[in-house]
Amino acid sequence: MTVLIAGGGIAGLTLGLTLHQIGVPFRIYEATTKIRPMGVGINLQPNAVRELLDLGLADELEAIGVKTRQYGFYSRLGKTIWEEPRGKWAGYAWPQYSVHRGALQMMLYEALIKRAGNDCVVTGARAVGFKTGADTAVLQLENNDQATGDLIIAADGIHSALRAQMYPDEGAPIWNGRVLWRATTKSDAYFGGAAMVMIGHDSLRLVAYPISDADPETNIATINWIAEKKFDLGDSWKKEDWNRAADINDFLPDFEGWKFDWIDVPALIRGAAVVYEYPMVDRDPLTQWTTGRVTLMGDAAHPTYPVGSNGAGQAIIDARIIGARLLEHGVTAQALEAYEAEVRPVATGVARANRAGGGPDGVLQQVEDLCGGDFDDIGDVIPHDDLAAHAEKYKSLAGFSIKALNAKPPIIPKGARIRTA
Repeated sequence: MTVLIAGGGIAGLTLGLTLHQIGVPFRIYEATTKIRPMGVGINLQPNAVRELLDLGLADELEAIGVKTRQYGFYSRLGKTIWEEPRGKWAGYAWPQYSVHRGALQMMLYEALIKRAGNDCVVTGARAVGFKTGADTAVLQLENNDQATGDLIIAADGIHSALRAQMYPDEGAPIWNGRVLWRATTKSDAYFGGAAMVMIGHDSLRLVAYPISDADPETNIATINWIAEKKFDLGDSWKKEDWNRAADINDFLPDFEGWKFDWIDVPALIRGAAVVYEYPMVDRDPLTQWTTGRVTLMGDAAHPTYPVGSNGAGQAIIDARIIGARLLEHGVTAQALEAYEAEVRPVATGVARANRAGGGPDGVLQQVEDLCGGDFDDIGDVIPHDDLAAHAEKYKSLAGFSIKALNAKPPIIPKGARIRTA
């Protein structure tokens, strides 16, 4: 009764913690020889935070994260379009956290090793394929190695080898013409700290939020920021470079005028020690994630544009729902099918909304189109009720509407353990 997990990122590690919690034997196979902190900042919405707290990680999350108090949209002139409270300040029963992705991954890894032992994660073991039979599944690894278990979960990211076996003609991830530059900078905290901001419009924008508390004496915090610029799809941009150190001169001139009384964007960009460059990519939604005793989760299943702060969160939710369906159906293919039936329609809806501009950031371009980002009262441009409805629509689509989430029972009941023969 063993579950084999391909990939030791946030998705795979959360699934490992979940399986350990409910008493299902598992093993994670990770391609890198050593799990190290990678990436920059991410946001965890209350629905994902709830699951981490249900895994008993409240103290660990508090130690690495900042409770996000406010979320706001601002025009390219720095004018306020929409602001709303977040987490418990918005009425959720759980907070929202801003956190360094690498710190989150290492926290999950260390918690898993402490609970389940060193042997539960095999490093230097890259998954390259699978075989699925009536009673067992075989995870094929590099160097002609393999592992046999009851189920296989592909948590090996947007470049998943297992997804590629299921869909051999899919090709590379799809670039949408936008490039992201991501970094962290020690800078003045704005709006009292713990505030996430999105500035600009569809072709040029900046997202920023602190991933550390501000020093009470200097007001300096570690600010995570993402600059985004849109290029023509026929441009000869280096689309094949997935993650590389960047030259800020490729984008800094576009933001030189973005100096407002609450944030100095050019100074924020110049203050970073190193900036990383990513093309904004996703994949077309799939009509099926599960083949026999193998299924996909996280970015292997539903990669989407990072506009709604729910990529890592959805991976965490995936893990918990897989655990819940295993409790219901046992370690069987039926459990994987039930997981897919529940999650795939939601993830597909989010991906399509983000791709079509229906994410929460869509309001930025509306304001740019209507008034060029210049206004005295946003209510004269878009009624306040329309802005509120837009914000609530995305929360409902992505599964973190306040009333619905607060009323929802736990995905995995406290103390639940799988039945054994």
